Amino acid sequence: MFASLLAYSETPDITILERDGVSNEIPLLDNRFRIDHNVDKITLLFFRAPGAPAVVLVRPDGSKIYSIHSVKDESLEWFDEISYDLIIIDKPMPGPWQVLGQILRDSRIMVLGEIELAVDPLPPLLFRGEMLKVNGRVTNDGKPIDVGYFRDVVTLYVEFVSTNNEQYANFGAGTQSVTEFKDDGRDFDERPLDGIFTGEFKLVFPAGEWQPEFYIETPILKRRVVKDPIVIAEPPFNFELQLADDEEFEHELVIKLNREIVKPETVILQGKILYPNGEEQLFTLNEAERFYRQLQIKNYDWGRYSIQLSAFGENINGREFMASIPDYNFEIERPIEKVPELIKPISPAELLKESEPVEPETSPVLLISIVVVGNLVVLLLGWLVYRVFVQNKPIKFSIPLPASLPFLKKKSQTDDDELVVGDEDVTDEGDTDAGDVLNLSMSDDKR
Repeated sequence: MFASLLAYSETPDITILERDGVSNEIPLLDNRFRIDHNVDKITLLFFRAPGAPAVVLVRPDGSKIYSIHSVKDESLEWFDEISYDLIIIDKPMPGPWQVLGQILRDSRIMVLGEIELAVDPLPPLLFRGEMLKVNGRVTNDGKPIDVGYFRDVVTLYVEFVSTNNEQYANFGAGTQSVTEFKDDGRDFDERPLDGIFTGEFKLVFPAGEWQPEFYIETPILKRRVVKDPIVIAEPPFNFELQLADDEEFEHELVIKLNREIVKPETVILQGKILYPNGEEQLFTLNEAERFYRQLQIKNYDWGRYSIQLSAFGENINGREFMASIPDYNFEIERPIEKVPELIKPISPAELLKESEPVEPETSPVLLISIVVVGNLVVLLLGWLVYRVFVQNKPIKFSIPLPASLPFLKKKSQTDDDELVVGDEDVTDEGDTDAGDVLNLSMSDDKR
């Protein structure tokens, strides 16, 4: 690890005390440095083993400064991080200082000046899904910082902020945190400890107008670079699917290229087809003069098909691009098959129930008719009882005599023939006291 020192004064003067190779009684007192009397403010950065306790500073008069002293001392700021200590002291005591802690023997002191962040400009023509490469540099007084331990705690962050332009689809999308870079030679960083933060990120957020922002923010320094707004377009690829009419033929996916954004003759498409049965098929569609590509897809009947695509080529500005196109998915519905109806097994209890005689069901109309007729009969009987026993009146029925029955025709004193039913005495054959009246009691008639 190493220690770095930042001094603020009109004539910064910091003297590094070289080690004489002689072992002291306390080996931890090897790390020494001198602060000149003209220094008004100093920033000390000590890197130590990760997880080790914070360092301890020893003033020229032998008094010690601990990290907890920053709570009450307004002239002292102390940032105790996992792998380093950042200490800011106002009006430090001039003379030789010492630092106690787990600091490596190759540690050294560095003077920090004006820290600046520079980022390469972004290309003017971008589209969603494109992989973008960006370089950033952190300089000290215009020169790259060549101390690797310092760059270990500096990270470059990339964000895209929506301009909230109502004319674009990303209106109100907020801020998209894209990635962070380190100068460690890993991932997309080309070389470690070269002072250049190199990285690549994918434009996976919605298309529209965005403002790129790059910044570094640590307890040591804060720098932010805001670029001009750029427009991220939709992917320059359209899809048309032609399903096979017969199982013997294949499906065909036509991929059309937007000639206003890319050069069709430079575009190569490659990807993978995921079939419903779990099979995977790799494919490559080479460059061609035409503005479309045709992809044959095996017909595995019903199910879900997914096509993963990556594009490589040049845009109309001549810039090489690499993009991951959003997956294209389609699904063929499963044909409806008629399933034979299952016969439910008959239980013994149901067999016994079926063997019992079943009473015929009575129609509701028949029930209503029976109720109505019954009510009429009751009313008629009630009327007869009332007339005979209460009013003591005979019951008379007017029966017209048909002309075809001459033996029933009698000459009557009135125009109508009446049939009298009562208690009158029968005086003669066919004659009654009331005239031509027919007695309903036929048992006494004599011929």
